[in-house]
Amino acid sequence: MEPFKNAIDATLVRTIGEHLQRADRRFARRDFEATALAGLDALELKDRVRQVAGALVATLPADVDRACGLMERSLGPPGVGDDLAALRSSAAGLGGWAVWPLTEAVSRLAIDAPERGLTALHAMTQRATAEFAIRPFILRHPAVCWTTLERWLNDPSAHVRRLVSEGSRPRLPWGLRLQPLVQDPSPTLPLLEALQDDPSGYVRRSVANHLNDIAKDHPALLADWLARHLPDASAERTALLKHASRGLIKHGDAQVLSAWGLGQRFRGELALSLAPARAQVGGALQLTLELRSRAAKPQRLAIDYAVHHVKADGRLSPKVFKGWVIDLAPREQRRLERRHSLKAVTTRRYHAGRHVVDLRINGQVLAEAFFDLKL
Repeated sequence: MEPFKNAIDATLVRTIGEHLQRADRRFARRDFEATALAGLDALELKDRVRQVAGALVATLPADVDRACGLMERSLGPPGVGDDLAALRSSAAGLGGWAVWPLTEAVSRLAIDAPERGLTALHAMTQRATAEFAIRPFILRHPAVCWTTLERWLNDPSAHVRRLVSEGSRPRLPWGLRLQPLVQDPSPTLPLLEALQDDPSGYVRRSVANHLNDIAKDHPALLADWLARHLPDASAERTALLKHASRGLIKHGDAQVLSAWGLGQRFRGELALSLAPARAQVGGALQLTLELRSRAAKPQRLAIDYAVHHVKADGRLSPKVFKGWVIDLAPREQRRLERRHSLKAVTTRRYHAGRHVVDLRINGQVLAEAFFDLKL
């Protein structure tokens, strides 16, 4: 798979320069491209975005309104539908990856002119996403932002409505952490309540992820949200709330499990086995679970497992993985199997040693097994 960073390359920089010069013949295109391209290939993704944005700040008009207006005129047609991947630059103007550095430039140029900056981001998010660029405005000008986001709840563009939720997520991956909202998410709750039944699945997925963010710091808030919004929910809202609950379900939160009918202790017998007993990085681990019900009634079971990875200092660090959600009939026996990859990934460094795997049913650890990992 092509690294994301390669999307911000020389061709993209020249495309940005072309459309900015189309929007204003006086734009210093050569200066912009020279500054943006200097050492670009050696940089990672976010540093590439920052460098191109810095080149924009250095060459756009000093007047905030003129600079924002020029960037707005360089944009292509707004996106239609939910698919971000379909947004790209064309002869008509900029879209997709090319817009990310523009949004970053807005967050620098217009940080002290929030109304003008938010207007520009409103246009840009319809051609890409402004979820990263809006976050400095939320921190610096919360009152202006909450008023604006409330107005955007009724925007005809799903991309704008998604920005209301995605841009204000407390712990947005890759984004600036909104620490005031980590501590107190209450300013965003009316926005999420208004958007949880949005007709766009794209918007609803963002609401689910936002609620999952909140649940990391305020699990009781999500439990209360489920108590108020899950009864008589539509299929679409139920799916949203289930996705929002995924973190707390994996970690065995009793209130959230109970809300989904998963709070009862497993009544029966089980056996967990792993193969091979000596595994190697790059291979895979086969998990086999044998269940036998001893209950006279059906049991709804959320079954997850945690791999306790060996750290560099020898300590064990658990990572929970999603397993199965099943309905086990009275006296039923069932065999479940799962292949767990041990391929190297950028987010985890493997260390040799004895690893523990524990099995969790409805949030309770009921079995353990072991395997030795070789590098």
